[in-house]
Amino acid sequence: MKEKKEREKSITHVQFGSDYIYLGLNCIYTRREKEGGVQHQMGRAFVYVIIGGGVAAGYAAHEFVQAGVSSGELCIISEEPVAPYERPALSKGYLLPEAPARLPSFHCCVGTNGERLAPKWYNENGIELILGTRVKSADVRRKTLLTATGETISYKYLIVATGARHTVDLPTSELTPGLKALKLEEFGVNTLDAPNVCYLRDVADADRLVDVMQSRSGGQAVVIGGGYIGMECAASLVINNLNVTMVFPEAQCMARLFTPKIAAFYEEFYQSKGVKFVKGTVLTSFDFNSDGKVCAVNLRDGSKLPADMVVVGIGIRPNTSLFEGQLTMEKGGIKVNGKMQSSNSSVYAIGDVAAFPVKIVGETRRLEHVDSARRAARHVVSAIIEPEKAGEFDYLPFFYSRVFTLSWQFYGDNAGEVVHFGNFSGNTFGAYWMNKSHLVGSFLEGGTKEQYEALAQATRLKPKIEDFAELESQGLEYAFNVIQKPPSPLPAEVGGGSTLVLDKPLHVWHATTGVIVAASVAAFAYWYGRKRKRW
Repeated sequence: MKEKKEREKSITHVQFGSDYIYLGLNCIYTRREKEGGVQHQMGRAFVYVIIGGGVAAGYAAHEFVQAGVSSGELCIISEEPVAPYERPALSKGYLLPEAPARLPSFHCCVGTNGERLAPKWYNENGIELILGTRVKSADVRRKTLLTATGETISYKYLIVATGARHTVDLPTSELTPGLKALKLEEFGVNTLDAPNVCYLRDVADADRLVDVMQSRSGGQAVVIGGGYIGMECAASLVINNLNVTMVFPEAQCMARLFTPKIAAFYEEFYQSKGVKFVKGTVLTSFDFNSDGKVCAVNLRDGSKLPADMVVVGIGIRPNTSLFEGQLTMEKGGIKVNGKMQSSNSSVYAIGDVAAFPVKIVGETRRLEHVDSARRAARHVVSAIIEPEKAGEFDYLPFFYSRVFTLSWQFYGDNAGEVVHFGNFSGNTFGAYWMNKSHLVGSFLEGGTKEQYEALAQATRLKPKIEDFAELESQGLEYAFNVIQKPPSPLPAEVGGGSTLVLDKPLHVWHATTGVIVAASVAAFAYWYGRKRKRW
């Protein structure tokens, strides 16, 4: 009782009409007078709030601690019941048949060889983790969030790191305008109650996938989708002794990134592992057995595929619904500037949900990749705490994947003309992309640490290409040559479709910082792929 009275002494109150608002350390207590009684509502206030508990949230939390944030100032609200973790593990090490990766081994920030942020770490650093909690609504004008439990969370600065959710790949004519598809049921394809239909976005999904996969060993698995998740899950299914058929509407796998020639190499490799491809068609319905499990997949081209399990990996949609009508949207995400700041000066966005200016391509883009999320998380903390010192987020788009014994990395933009190089019958080959005669993108399979670093640096410099035939002949040697000498000045417009204006010629001393960043990206990616195969 004495402790309660002392606490009450430290609380002040203000009356707004019928509302009495009591303010204390990191808490708000509201008493609203109503007819027939008094309605009570509890809440808390923080300086910084991160909504979302994925990779971006974990790396941002670490950066806040490094910056000296005080205990009790930072809060993370996540629908997941676990602390932020390295999500790429779910489609890689988590699905291994032997010695699989499990939490707490891959909490952030082990993906960059950093400190492992287990729940104890958040507690020791005074960070409030509100797990297993959905945010029901947001009011950016009042700077408040309302959780599904009825608690109001107030903030001074909000970082939106809500990521994305599952979507489907059906013809545009079948999509309702503005619909955020989460499950196939919304399109008349009944899967919700089928225990052998799996998605892969969080640990709960991964656990379900592992259980189904292990119980169907030797059976038929159908993978819907030919992108990242589809390709990586297909490889894991093969390793777990399932017969795999991949279905996607495009003419090739990884259609958003790969050229037809590159895609053909990976498809042939997959086929050598027993994987079958059904291209140019989409799922229309499932057949079910008496147990309510899917036993066949029906496709638009009229074919029917037997199935003991189905993995759906055909895209995601950014989780922006809380902020639609309140923040400016672009490219399907929350539009932010080079400091990751939205149209509301107190709200920032990072990760899959953010559409930010990608300087090297001269346009705003959303990038659905872990490397972008990690780096944006670090940048946004600096932009919030020291805005006068933080520069613009200057990111070199970077993607990578590992399947079976293969490992590739991509830098920049796959726009314009393409030149392939290397031995496509061997283990090392690649490609360069040129837009307006300047190098804007590069790809390499089976490279060494030094080779990936050279590609990253050369792509960052965007040198002028005089002779495409010579570029093809030199291959990887070209990247090593170009980083030894200053590139030619860029024209006024070199990018992926919009204007990139450069007031001065780009010389080596201008690009030093970017080159260092590009090298560090490549070095990390090489380490990540070779040393942390379980992740």
